[in-house]
Amino acid sequence: MRIGVLTGGGDCPGLNAVIRAVVRKGVESYGHEFVGFRDGWKGPLEGSTMTLDVAATREIFVDAKAGGAFLAVDENAGRHGGEFRGGTTA
Repeated sequence: MRIGVLTGGGDCPGLNAVIRAVVRKGVESYGHEFVGFRDGWKGPLEGSTMTLDVAATREIFVDAKAGGAFLAVDENAGRHGGEFRGGTTA
């Protein structure tokens, strides 16, 4: 199975750890493939993706002092003039 991972709405504590754990468990236990969408909703809307595998997720904690979400987020992606466009608000 191929699974997409998208982070949106802003950073939150533990987000990178969740991405790393989901990918590692999915790959190692179930043989799933993962694709990460970069910059929140901009990723799927603009085709900005990256392969998420065990090797890629090792980089998440290499420079922990840098902070921020591994896939990056864009709190305003999909919004224009206060109106949400593309996707769902739920």
